[in-house]
Amino acid sequence: MTRTVADHLLERLREWGVEYLFGYPGDGINGIIAALERADDNPKFIQSRHEEMSAFEAVGYAKLSGKPAVCMATSGPGAIHLLNGLYDAKLDHVPVVAIVGQTARSAMGGNYQQEVDLLSLFKDVASEYVQMATVPAQFPNLLDRAIRIAMDERAPTAIIIPSDLQEVEYEPPAHAFKNVPSSAPGYTPPVTVAPPQEIERAAEVLNAGEKVAILIGQGARSAAAEVHEVAELTGAGVAKALLGKDVLPDTLPYVTGSIGLLGTRPSWELMRDCDTLLIVGSNFPYTQFLPEFGQARAVQIDVDGKLIGMRYPTEVNLVGDAAETLRQLIPLLKKNKNRSWRKKVEKNVERWWGTVEREAMVEADPINPMRLFYELNDRLPKNAILTADSGSAANWYARDLRLPSGVRGTLSGTLATMGPAVPYAIGAKFAHPDRPAIAFVGDGAMQMNGMAELITIRRYADRWQDPRLIVAVLHNNDLNQVTWELRAMGGAPKFEESQVLPEVSYAGFASMIGLEGIHVDKPDEIGPAWDRALSADGPVVLDVRCDPDIPPIPPHAEFSQIKDMTEAVLKGDPDRVGIVKKGIKTKMQELIHR
Repeated sequence: MTRTVADHLLERLREWGVEYLFGYPGDGINGIIAALERADDNPKFIQSRHEEMSAFEAVGYAKLSGKPAVCMATSGPGAIHLLNGLYDAKLDHVPVVAIVGQTARSAMGGNYQQEVDLLSLFKDVASEYVQMATVPAQFPNLLDRAIRIAMDERAPTAIIIPSDLQEVEYEPPAHAFKNVPSSAPGYTPPVTVAPPQEIERAAEVLNAGEKVAILIGQGARSAAAEVHEVAELTGAGVAKALLGKDVLPDTLPYVTGSIGLLGTRPSWELMRDCDTLLIVGSNFPYTQFLPEFGQARAVQIDVDGKLIGMRYPTEVNLVGDAAETLRQLIPLLKKNKNRSWRKKVEKNVERWWGTVEREAMVEADPINPMRLFYELNDRLPKNAILTADSGSAANWYARDLRLPSGVRGTLSGTLATMGPAVPYAIGAKFAHPDRPAIAFVGDGAMQMNGMAELITIRRYADRWQDPRLIVAVLHNNDLNQVTWELRAMGGAPKFEESQVLPEVSYAGFASMIGLEGIHVDKPDEIGPAWDRALSADGPVVLDVRCDPDIPPIPPHAEFSQIKDMTEAVLKGDPDRVGIVKKGIKTKMQELIHR
């Protein structure tokens, strides 16, 4: 039997250890689909309901497995649909390889059906590597480079394979200068470390500090133990960028939680009062939440030299692997015997978690969304994987969830796109089929694409060793985050024609397609609903009726600012009475204690 280019492609993917292809079929990849049938579905083809969801599932898999992921789509419209998920991978530095079909070579340039200039289309999103195959001998080099570059640059790459080429007999490259065969599959990332003299300079800065703050991002994930040791030596508090929320557990008394507009009060206070700042593996962009310029001496550690020294005037910039660089730094640090700063940080953290509890218990109509998250804290399985969608769900994920050691969590950190939480969770379940997953989704994102992907969950649940996948829907019939942005940033009241969502029973839809659906419309039902969902023997949709008038108040907002904002932007707002009442009551839980 003739061995085609598509057959070779799948064989090479297997040699690379690729287990899954997240995709959607179409005639532009018919040759690959036919080859998958001949290969007994190895790698396994995971069919989403939309190519954008395939890309998100690949991103979720890559984020939560640490391995490169592969998504696949047909030519033209299918390839276009991948873009949002691939941009999510690009901005959050995730290795994803897109394999897309194209019009037959003989028809290219002839205005053929679904012919799109895919090289131009992917030029930005896959800027590290995008190539189109034209002859069989370009393989395996083309695929090998796409995978290696994705891993090395932590970025999406793309290869385009015309439909007719997929079915051509494969011929390996000859041993000639213009046709160089690849080496065997495999990639070992380099371990880099900053120069010793620069590490000594960093130690001098940190040793001189009396009020040290550490900011960590996802780049510190492999260096959690080292960050902990530096924090103990310097007496520092540790704040976390959103993508680094799961790097250190929130149960550590000096971990102040998330930073930024969605962050916590202790993180705001940590940056406001520190005299020294150490940034590890974070490209957190919002400088208004960092120390005032000139307030703190600063050191940054990042493996990517392109991202260093660009968010704060750092005195020492260490380009290198976070864990290895910190290991070289630790012996040079002196233990700070004055623990007054650390005690202040820990007191602020303890106070904050009391505030979180009180805010979660503020009466609402019908349910305070913060309570949904707060009630999960004591019920979280120690090996759970959490995903949060963009929108108000991200606010409460960032502030109210107290992640213990071992729990993983992620969201669309930089692109902040709507709709990834459910497909992320699906990707996570293929990465870790033995772990429970929980997706927090606003009803806007649920209507956008989450409901369709419940069908994908139903299809594949029996493949997962632990079939629990809980989709918690914040059901408030409002595009809530945008509504609050209109009020707080645009100085405008809620415009109902754009903000109000049609009523849908998410639990009812889940039940209709064969999943378990749980309606929750009373605060006291939240805890039992979590217990029921977490003890279920399959996927569950929690349909939680949340109050849209509970405001996501920034951690630095003082009472006077809230008063001014209320007077300035809520004139004529249809929900103004509830907003004023609940906003003041929520903020008072913090201000009274302070």
